[in-house]
Amino acid sequence: MQHRRHNAKPGYRTRRWQGVAVAMVAFALAGAVHAASCASVRIVVPFPAGGAADQLARTLSIGLQQRTGTTGTAIIVDNKPGANGNIGIDAVRRAAGDGCTWLVVPAGNLTINPTLFPALSYNVTRDFRPVSLLASSPNVLAVHPSVKAGTVPELIALAKRADQDKAPLGYASPGVGSGLHLAGELFHHKAGVNMLHVPYKGTTQAVNDVVGGQVPVLFGTWPTLAPFIQSGALRAIAVTQSRRSPAAPNVPSLAEQGMPGIDVSSWYALLVPSATPKPLADALSADVHALFSTPAIRTDLQRQGLEPVASTPEALAARIRDETASWATLIRTYHISAD
Repeated sequence: MQHRRHNAKPGYRTRRWQGVAVAMVAFALAGAVHAASCASVRIVVPFPAGGAADQLARTLSIGLQQRTGTTGTAIIVDNKPGANGNIGIDAVRRAAGDGCTWLVVPAGNLTINPTLFPALSYNVTRDFRPVSLLASSPNVLAVHPSVKAGTVPELIALAKRADQDKAPLGYASPGVGSGLHLAGELFHHKAGVNMLHVPYKGTTQAVNDVVGGQVPVLFGTWPTLAPFIQSGALRAIAVTQSRRSPAAPNVPSLAEQGMPGIDVSSWYALLVPSATPKPLADALSADVHALFSTPAIRTDLQRQGLEPVASTPEALAARIRDETASWATLIRTYHISAD
C-alpha cells in the first residue's frame, strides 16, 4: 500500500477517516498506520527502557509493523522519562491528532496522579482518547536477600523494630504516584508501621538499587522482578493482591499472610491525543486486539509475566473512570501525599 499525503478540505478528510476505519474493521489488519499516512509513528513511553510499559510498546512496534506489512512507515519507541512520567505524557498531549503519536502508559499515571497531583499539566479525560487496554501483571513485594524476613509478618515485625529505632525501613518504587508507590503506602498504613518511601524515575533504577543493597524493600512488577527473584538477587515476599497470580504461583498473596484488603495489580494502556479522529482510534484498537489475540504474541507476553487484555476504547475509558474514583477515596482516607 502506498503512502499518500492529501491536502483536502476538512469535510473530505472526515469522510476519508470514516471510510478508512470501515475498511480496516472489514479487513481486520489493513493497518491504522497506513490510514494515518504517517512518515513514522512514535510510541511514547514516559519511563526509561526496561520496564513493562517499554516491553509492551516494543511488542506493539514490532508486531503491528509485521502484521500490517508496513514497509514505508517506521514505528518507533520513544522513551521520555522524567517527572513521574509527566514529561512524556505532556509531550503526547501537545502532539497533533494525526494518528502518528501514541502513548503507552501504566495505570497509575491515568488513575492515581489526577488526585495526587492536582496541578497536572494534563487532564486524562480532556486531553487523551482511549484506544485499548494492553496487559496486566501482578505486583510483588520483594526484599534484598540480606533482609531477615521471608514472610509478611516477619517483614512487619522488622519494620516495627526499625521504626522504634528511629530508622524507618525504606521501600523503593518506580516513582511517586505509581500504583507501586500506592501499594507500599497501603501496606505500611494497614500494617500500622511507618516506612520510608524511596521513589525512583522508573522500575529499572529502583531494582538496581535494591539488588545493590542501597534500599532493603521494593514494590515492583512481576515481569521486571522475576529474573532477579529466580536468580536469588531478590526474595519475593508476596504478591500485592487478594490471591496468588498464575504468573507467580509460588509467591503467596498478602491476604493469605494475614493482610487482606490490598488488591493492587499493574495494568497498561494505549492512548492517543484527544484530537485524533475516533474512527482512527477505533481502528487502532481493532489492530491491537487482533495482534494480542495471536498465539505467538500471547505466549510471549505471558512468558514475560504479562497477561494480554486488549479492549475496546469504551472499556478502557470506563476502567480509568472507575479506578480514578476508587484511588481518590483511598488517597483521602489514608492521607497519602506526594511528599
